[in-house]
Amino acid sequence: MRYTTVLSTSLWLACGLAAMAGACAPAGFANAQPQSPPAAQAQTPPASNAPSGEGPTEVVQGAAQGMLGDLDKDRDAYHRDPAKVGQLVDKYLLPHFDTEASARLVLGVHWRTATAEQRKHFVDAFYHSLLTNYGTALVDFTADRLKIFPTKVDPDATRATVRTEVKRANGDRVAVNYYLHRTPQGWKAWDVVIDGISYVNSYRTDFGEQIEAQGIDAVIKRLEAGEKPGAIGKQTGDKSG
Repeated sequence: MRYTTVLSTSLWLACGLAAMAGACAPAGFANAQPQSPPAAQAQTPPASNAPSGEGPTEVVQGAAQGMLGDLDKDRDAYHRDPAKVGQLVDKYLLPHFDTEASARLVLGVHWRTATAEQRKHFVDAFYHSLLTNYGTALVDFTADRLKIFPTKVDPDATRATVRTEVKRANGDRVAVNYYLHRTPQGWKAWDVVIDGISYVNSYRTDFGEQIEAQGIDAVIKRLEAGEKPGAIGKQTGDKSG
């Protein structure tokens, strides 16, 4: 379903690249203590059932190089229309993200209580808000600012962490790790951890607090109105729906 794909893709895209450029961060990210990502709730199949093919490092490297390569071809066009970045997301990143696991983890308990329509509206609003607010930062991201470290994975492993290092515009270097697990379709990412902070955890906390205080419909309206996702957790409003 579209609402699961846009959420997980936005985590890889906006929180794995725009955030590395210093543009995007959940509320409280700067003061947060390092934390481990949550265990993926989707069932991980036995390694023997997983197909051969690209390893975790190749998956991350191929997705990044493909997207950055297309950006290099005509960055002016993407500057004029940042919304076009969404096409690159669907082409290069979507096939390598476990959409269902990531979506369920971010919404947490609220995934179970939300209706199918609320799930769709929430994640669509989240995705479009990320692209609207951070699309320009992605357009300015270049390959020379990304270093991907090789990952050694045992043949029977079902989980892996791909470490990367990103150079921000101010020259600072930031550790960015991608957490992947093996699926019948190959290795797929389900979280991005920047300087020890899990974006799944961070956004789940920010959105969870506001959904409890205001209701999910009110949070959806704030996102649809153009409020940055990272600002959602900074202000509590009345529960008016």
